[in-house]
Amino acid sequence: MVTAIIIVVVVIAVLALAAAGASIRVLREYERGIVFRLGRLMETRGPGLILLVPSIDRMVRISLRTVTLTVPAQEIITRDNIPVRVTAVAYYRVVDPSSAVTQIENFHSATLQISQTTLRSVLGGVDLDALLSEREQLNAALQHVIDTQTEPWGIKVTTVEIKDVEIPERMQHAIARQAEAERERRAKIINAEGEFQAAGKLAQAADVIGRNPTTLQLRYLQTLREIGGAQNSTIVFPMPIDLMQSVRDAIKQPRAQSAEGVEIESADSPELDGREPPELDGGEPRSLGPGVAEALAPLDPQAALDPQAELDPEPAPDPGPAADPEPVQPRTASDRPTG
Repeated sequence: MVTAIIIVVVVIAVLALAAAGASIRVLREYERGIVFRLGRLMETRGPGLILLVPSIDRMVRISLRTVTLTVPAQEIITRDNIPVRVTAVAYYRVVDPSSAVTQIENFHSATLQISQTTLRSVLGGVDLDALLSEREQLNAALQHVIDTQTEPWGIKVTTVEIKDVEIPERMQHAIARQAEAERERRAKIINAEGEFQAAGKLAQAADVIGRNPTTLQLRYLQTLREIGGAQNSTIVFPMPIDLMQSVRDAIKQPRAQSAEGVEIESADSPELDGREPPELDGGEPRSLGPGVAEALAPLDPQAALDPQAELDPEPAPDPGPAADPEPVQPRTASDRPTG
């Protein structure tokens, strides 16, 4: 009899311990308990010790900590028709445990799916340049769109970050060429601005030097000192531009005079009345330089047409004893046959 009583007591104790184990729950600080009593939603409980009615109450644990959600790589075609692979990460937490349990079956999977679709739709409407350069604006847009859709579930999306953007290799080469051309453009602009500023300073320096010519001589001496300090075997001495201009004018002046010709006086001019033209040794007239043929009398047409007649003249006919001999006029340079 005593043995039966002991057995009954032990069984009752075991059942009591089992019932206590089924009715007692301990929730941590970051956990909340959603209790359903006979299928009816009760108030949210926790943290700490929670007592449940065995076989009547059922509790669901919900963590309130921020969850890191890695969005898998998504194949996206940007607005300028460039295929890219984008990987993102999202951070969310449960702000309403009751809604997270009653409004959605699996809020983690639902948040992951909505993040993938939003990533493709938002990034598919921007250009590649915007995708690479405007990360902050795109992250804010993604966070706003995802949070708007998960808010009825009691989920708060705090941050969405684009983690990686994979570009095809051919597009990487094109972007590298574009960046190189952009840097060359900036270098040319900076060089042009430097030359513009240097030209302004040189103009001011020229004005200062122009007021005092001695300054230019001092500049020559300074240049020679700089060249000599380098221990070069060749010394370059600067020559003033004004001196070169004077030499050029001196060379051009004789050429201009020779081209214009030398003006001479003809034998018929008043200054030669009563005088014979100058002659060379042997009775030949002396040449007076270029332009003599134009200044003197015109040539004899017959002599110009028949040069041989000038070389072998026929003997003059005898005028007779009554005729006085005519004086023989010396021949000038214009009477010579041309050619």
